[in-house]
Amino acid sequence: MGEHNVRRDAEPSVLREFTNHLMRDVRAMELMLHEDMFESGVRRIGAEQELFMVDERGEPAPVIEEVLERNTDDRIVTELTKFNVEFNMDPLQYGDDCFTQMETSTADLIEKVRGLTRQVDSEIAMTGILPTAHLSDFALDYMTPRPRYYALNDAISRLRGGAGQYQIRGIDELFVKHDSIMLEGCNTSFQTHFQVSPEEFPRYYNIAQVVAAPCLAAATNSPLLFGKRLWRETRIALFQQAVDTRSSNLYLREMSPRVHFGTDWVDESVMEIFKEDISRFRVLLTTELGEDPLKTLEEGGVPNLMALQLHNGTVYRWNRACYGITDGKPHLRIENRVLPSGPTVIDEIANAAFWYGLVAGLAREYRDVSEHIKFYEARYNFNAAARNGLASQFKWLDGSNRPAHELILDTLVPLAEKGLQTSDIDPSDIDRYLGIIQKRVETQQTGAQWQLDSLDRMENVGSRAERLGALTRAMVERQKSGNPVHEWSLATLEEGYTPTGMKDTNVEDYMTTDLFTVHEEESIEFVARLMDWQKIRHVLVEDEQHRLVGLVSHRTLLRHMAERTERPEGGVPVGDIMVEEPISVSPDRPTLEAVELMREHEIGALPVVREDRLVGIITEQDFIEIAGTLLDETLGLDEEEAPEPTAAASENRDAESS
Repeated sequence: MGEHNVRRDAEPSVLREFTNHLMRDVRAMELMLHEDMFESGVRRIGAEQELFMVDERGEPAPVIEEVLERNTDDRIVTELTKFNVEFNMDPLQYGDDCFTQMETSTADLIEKVRGLTRQVDSEIAMTGILPTAHLSDFALDYMTPRPRYYALNDAISRLRGGAGQYQIRGIDELFVKHDSIMLEGCNTSFQTHFQVSPEEFPRYYNIAQVVAAPCLAAATNSPLLFGKRLWRETRIALFQQAVDTRSSNLYLREMSPRVHFGTDWVDESVMEIFKEDISRFRVLLTTELGEDPLKTLEEGGVPNLMALQLHNGTVYRWNRACYGITDGKPHLRIENRVLPSGPTVIDEIANAAFWYGLVAGLAREYRDVSEHIKFYEARYNFNAAARNGLASQFKWLDGSNRPAHELILDTLVPLAEKGLQTSDIDPSDIDRYLGIIQKRVETQQTGAQWQLDSLDRMENVGSRAERLGALTRAMVERQKSGNPVHEWSLATLEEGYTPTGMKDTNVEDYMTTDLFTVHEEESIEFVARLMDWQKIRHVLVEDEQHRLVGLVSHRTLLRHMAERTERPEGGVPVGDIMVEEPISVSPDRPTLEAVELMREHEIGALPVVREDRLVGIITEQDFIEIAGTLLDETLGLDEEEAPEPTAAASENRDAESS
């Protein structure tokens, strides 16, 4: 997230002054490029690692402050939420065994962070999106208390003019509103950096855009969000929507989100990117700027260009241009933000080696990739990879349309091998890391596919919360082994946390979200049929805006049917017999409180409401099933030992189910 010494200034004069300074930074960079001040002939690589911290159940653990209190390594830093952590690795000379060095450095820092989190009874998880994260985990209370994060949230919220709307369709569908940028904290990545000279920047940047799609397809690790199976790399869609400030009312305008792939090829200079982003995207944050970059140049120094760097840090291209200074010499880098975190360190380094190899391989074979593929085709490939992973179909440089896995195995792995060879990479490193990519694509077991297949294996056993918890805990344990994901066995429910009760659970863990509802003007005869067809005992009543207005229970319906003497024309509307304004709970309410509420009011069901909208229901039958499971575990009964239900018991269970 960059520098933390920032503020959000709505004062127009402050924003104007910062913008003026931004333009001076641009002018200073143009002069530096003209005077050949940038470092050339040097190749450096680097990486940034983002992680989740999780508790014993595999759920988000907001312990960053406690972790940092124990930390002495300044490479380990905060991220947006209290359950994210990041570390930045030292740059390496590109060549020889640099990937082994990167793997060793990453693994060492992973172990250091793991040791810190264990001191506060937590673990780390390497995944693009944490399967167990709940929407309630992204309240502002869980934002890491740093000025930059608050300032960025205020600025995005002001420009957006209201809550953000998220719509992502995959196997399932997600539609949700959220009133902050906190959902950005759902995403963690493994970001790689590649230093290039100013002269070669346009060529290499365009190549990075082309290879983004196949690299992502082979690396997907974010298929789940709030229990929904969405894109293979849902992180791509989620991050874009988390900081999107566009208005849906301006559909006729060509407007780019702050998270984007780009709008066209780079023709001549990195300045095209910086100028376009300054032109398109308003200043969000400001900071104290004591340096005059033009004066610094006149005095023979190298300016920090802090205004430019701060603004650049609030525009999230998937391949981002970066300015930096090493040993007093300015340089340019391409930051690859495409790759997700995990599933293991060796998988991440293999992904990085594949990317670096493809960039070098295409640079060796093509003078200008933009002559062989249209920009919109490269962007389409990227979006297809995010949605479908290895099942994607790509338009490639030779004009062909090819399945992603076929293109990677037949063309791109050999191309990356040649690229790494021409970069003087150690042959054993080439074989090791590209071998992992090849095996992963051959088996088609990416991190995303492993998660989906594991959930499919656990279908119809346990609750959704238990399945997601088992998935996450299995992931954490396999990451410790260090074996690449294509060698992982699927997760099982038994690998999950076994609770001794409901003490540490919330309503969201057990509620039913697949609801059958009615409108208050519909007939009670329809409600009766609905209860019969779907074997439910409570029907919720909502309005057109999905606000809860009432509830009809099986008992209420039977009583009405028994007592009525005649049927009015058109039937009795639901509104005449429903319980108005029924007692409800929020999804983040502790389960035990919900149980006590039902006992206190002698009711059999609780509608679940979030921000005045109906999102689920939890019933006494849910608690009976939970209690039965816990009792079996307490008595040590497994499925083979448990007695077979009688026919009468089965019929009763079906009649009571909800």
